[in-house]
Amino acid sequence: MELAAVEPGVEAAETLRAYYVTLHQRLGPQGWWPARTRLEVILGAILTQNTAWTSAALALRRLRKAGLLNLARLQRASRSELEECIRPAGFYRQKALTIRNFLDWLRRACGGSLATLFAAPAEEARRQLLKLRGLGPETVDSILLYAGRRAFFVADAYTRRILARHGLVPAKAGYSAVQEFLHRHLPADQVLFNEYHALLVEVGKHFCGRQKPDCEVCPLKAFLPDHSFRGAGLHDPAVSVAHSGAP
Repeated sequence: MELAAVEPGVEAAETLRAYYVTLHQRLGPQGWWPARTRLEVILGAILTQNTAWTSAALALRRLRKAGLLNLARLQRASRSELEECIRPAGFYRQKALTIRNFLDWLRRACGGSLATLFAAPAEEARRQLLKLRGLGPETVDSILLYAGRRAFFVADAYTRRILARHGLVPAKAGYSAVQEFLHRHLPADQVLFNEYHALLVEVGKHFCGRQKPDCEVCPLKAFLPDHSFRGAGLHDPAVSVAHSGAP
């Protein structure tokens, strides 16, 4: 599949670097992921599915108050106790089941150790996590990048929307295709991927809205193909927000 209008790779890589430098200068470091522990990052990645980060953060505060941001304590918690804590994040029964699935798998496959999970070869860890019900590519990559410090770019809806509107990827390019494009043209650096993803989310939230993009004040305005956005991709299902882009 041909992905980018700016191929060959050298030009694509230079363009992506220019975007990053511009965003970092304009928006500053984002300090993602705002969590005290790796477990909190993992839970946040699950809880923010299909909801705003503010709702997920409220659920995390309730988990902390209940003493459940501790792996051993969380593993002993009843399902009803977990559901009550995470109710503010929405879809709380489904998310509680996802958390339980993850904890059960972690116990079986890694002896209940996050250190063992993140010491495994990155691709194998990703492959195993993707088998778990409730964990899609975006959630898994958020876990691996922000909790495990492994170099997987989170090619979320914001990222896909921005790159498509700038002509870097096709409007209907899916998650894996856009991630592959980014992996091919950026150095495999988890620090870079962390900051770059966070910056793109800020652009998506505040400038590159799904229905009403505000291109005139966007930090990336100068990089648009004709310096003006004419609405391409506004109603394309490929750029709908399925994940909140937390935090």
